[in-house]
Amino acid sequence: MDKRLITVGVVILGAAIFIKIAFVLLSHVKIDEFHKTAITFIVDSSSANQSKMPAQIKYIKSLCAVLDPEDAIKIIKTDKTSYLIYEGSPGDGVAISNAMKKYTQNGSNQNSYGEAIKKAVDYSLTMKKNGYNASIVVIGNLEDNGDVSKRINWNTLPKNIEKTQKYLPELSMMFAFADPQKLDEVKTKLNPILGENKLILVNEVNLQKSNNKFIKAIGR
Repeated sequence: MDKRLITVGVVILGAAIFIKIAFVLLSHVKIDEFHKTAITFIVDSSSANQSKMPAQIKYIKSLCAVLDPEDAIKIIKTDKTSYLIYEGSPGDGVAISNAMKKYTQNGSNQNSYGEAIKKAVDYSLTMKKNGYNASIVVIGNLEDNGDVSKRINWNTLPKNIEKTQKYLPELSMMFAFADPQKLDEVKTKLNPILGENKLILVNEVNLQKSNNKFIKAIGR
């Protein structure tokens, strides 16, 4: 009987020590607070980018697949001019596909990346007021062939993004499917502003690794 009591006592003591250690460890675990994010996609629908469009649509849907149902997305198409073609849930794959197929075909030989980025920033600022963090994803070759006033001004864009960070400190940006030479220019201009963790550059070789980087960039 004494041996049983001793055994039971040791078991109870061990359990108490284990519970105490577990409590101490868990009390020091910091749980990251979830923030819903509004992602604005800019898609180059110009004639020069049409051959890559199927792969780019697939890529957009792969990014949407790793987002949370509470997130929101907008898609802006850009060729001669830029305008919104979809806004809603990242989980509505059918609606996303339909919008992309309907509004990104037969694009002109011009584009308007600068105009599209300005709209994306404006949308992001509005979504911030509604409780969302913000991210902008630019998909295309970054070749500016259209109206000069609608092109990216690489001398003023970094300053404008820096000003935007005062209201969107968590802002992240991704540029995908452009040639490495173009992406290097983006890196040179925006990396000093956004930093390594908030600026993601994706060429057609490293597509598979980019989803994880994107998720980290939006704080997941």
